[in-house]
This record gives sequence, structure tokens and C-alpha cells, in this order.
Amino acid sequence: MTRTIFLTGFPGLLGSALVGRLLDRHERDVWITALVQPRYRERAEAQAARIEAERPARRGGIRIVEGDIARPRLGMELAAYEAVRREAREIWHLAAVYDLGVPRDLAERVNVQGTRHVLDLAGGTHGLERFQYVSTCYVSGRYPGTFRETDLDGPGPFNNHYEETKHRAEVEVQRAMSQGLPATVYRPAIVVGDSRTGETQKYDGPYYIIQWILRWGRTAPLPLPGDPERYRVNLVPRDFVVDALDHLSSLKASEGQVYQLADPQPLTVAEMTRILGAVTGRRLLRVCVPERLALAAFRHLPGVASLTGIKPEAVPYFSHPTQYDTAQTDRDLEGSGITCPPFQSYAERLVRFMEENPDIGSVGMA
Repeated sequence: MTRTIFLTGFPGLLGSALVGRLLDRHERDVWITALVQPRYRERAEAQAARIEAERPARRGGIRIVEGDIARPRLGMELAAYEAVRREAREIWHLAAVYDLGVPRDLAERVNVQGTRHVLDLAGGTHGLERFQYVSTCYVSGRYPGTFRETDLDGPGPFNNHYEETKHRAEVEVQRAMSQGLPATVYRPAIVVGDSRTGETQKYDGPYYIIQWILRWGRTAPLPLPGDPERYRVNLVPRDFVVDALDHLSSLKASEGQVYQLADPQPLTVAEMTRILGAVTGRRLLRVCVPERLALAAFRHLPGVASLTGIKPEAVPYFSHPTQYDTAQTDRDLEGSGITCPPFQSYAERLVRFMEENPDIGSVGMA
């Protein structure tokens, strides 16, 4: 009987890297069925061809199916949908709107309703062994203090509709878990490019700071909200996240767990910017601006956002009050050799990739 791993979020940053790992792990009679919006089909087919070319024994192992998680039955043809229900042994739900400035209606439709539709699929898949769900650490909102992997209730105020709708989506997943769905939840922190190559699919978050610094000569003024020595920014490279997803998802003990894929020793904003100054060869002149004033300037003063290249939605993350506990992640990664590398060990690669690929934008898949 055909066995399928059904996956959303391909050919996104994490999904593209994860598919190859899944092909490597499973036997040849296990297929990857990737749900792809029609507008991304050509890109998905090209990515699938590259992945399979690196694994000649798995040629044809990735099947592209058109659909849309925001629509009932995932926008799939009935026959294809029923085939997934018969064949899927594992469901990976990665698709979401990864955009801090996403409008509320789009975030609701994709992040919340889309997750409900994937859960509907899972609920009718009788041979399902695991539902693997990629959430985000920022379901915490601006929680004042340490947010644990067992926490979900009582988040702080949300910075944006992305955070709010990802929180509500995880609530739906955890409710299904409490009712018997065999599932695991993964919460990455701010995902940046690959620590070995610098490769990424979009420039946002800390990349705005890199872009700003690279505009200047030997000396670069750098306005920062709040106290950069107090606040920390939690960055994780793509390869660490994919390595952790691959390993943790293979463990029987991971069923029912929530993992925060975060840096257990995140840098302060000041430390991060000092590293960026060093790897770009710039002397940074930090200008500390009160948090509310900085956010108001980016949101309401004409030209500030376009002048700096920094989107207003990114500003609150440089004065984020939440720390992320990784106790369960550390426990279940122990002995695997998988650890989050320190930012200073790969920051130069992120910068070099950005310099060599200036045409990549800040808009993710939606």
C-alpha cells in the first residue's frame, strides 16, 4: 500500500530543506505529497527536481498537488484529497503567512482557518501516525519574562496579526492534541539563513539592520529602540531548525511535546549589532531612541521607513521583553550533536550572501 507524507509550506525556506531530509529518512515506497498553490507550482517543480537530482534513487519521490490551505478541503480535487486521507501516515503543516505586516483578514484566513482545514484532513486520516506542526516562539506575544514550552495561555499583548493568529492556530492544534491527535508542535525563534552558506529566501528582521549598515561607508549611524544592552534578539539559522525538526520528529517520545527551537543563549541587541559592525567592517554609532518614539516615527513620519529600509513591524523585536525556555528541546536533542550555533560563528556568511544576492526581497510566500 502506498504510504505518503503530506506537507504544506513547500517550496518555502524550511519546507524546501525538510523535504530532502524526509526522503533520506524513509524507504523508497514512502512518497512526499506537497500541497502547492498554483502560482508557486513552477517554482515547486524546479525545487523538487533539484532535491531529487541530489538523490537519484528517490527520483519521482516528490509529488506536487495543487491546492490552498485557506479553502475547504484544502482546495484540492476530491479524488486527490481522499487519496491523501487513505495514504498519509504523517502530516507536516508548515504553511503560514510569515509576514509581520500581514493584514488581519489574510492572517486569519491562512494561519487560523488554514490550520483548521489541515486539522480536518488529519482528523479523517485513519492511518495517521503523527501531525507535525510548525508554530513560532512568538505565540508568546510580548510576555514579560520567560515563556516556557508548556506555556500557551496568558500571552502578552501581540505585536501584530501574525503573532496573534499563529497563537490562535496553535491553540487549535493543542486542543486537537488533547482530544487524541498524535501531534508535535515546534516553535522556531527568528529564522535566518543557513549557517554554512548564508542562503535564505527573504530579507526581514535582522536583515533590515544589515541592509542599513551596508548603505554606509566606514561609519554607520544606527538608531535602536529602547536599551540595546537590556533586550535580547533570538536568532536561529535555518539548518539548525531543520536539523532539529528532522531529529525530533523521528522520536516516538516527541509525540505530545512542544519544542521551542530557540537559541538558549541569545545575544543582546547591542552584542548582535557589534558583531554585524565587525563583519561588515563598519564602525557603528548607536543612537538609543525611546521605544514608543521609535515606533511612532517609523509608523507615522513620512519617509522614515523608506529612508532606512526598515519596516515598522520589525521595530518591536529589538525591544522584545520575552525569553524562551528550551528545556524540552535540549533534553530531546541531547546526544544528537544538534545545537544552535552562536550568531558570531555565521554572521559573516549571512552578510556575504546578502551582498551577493541583492535582489531577494522581504516578502515571503502567502
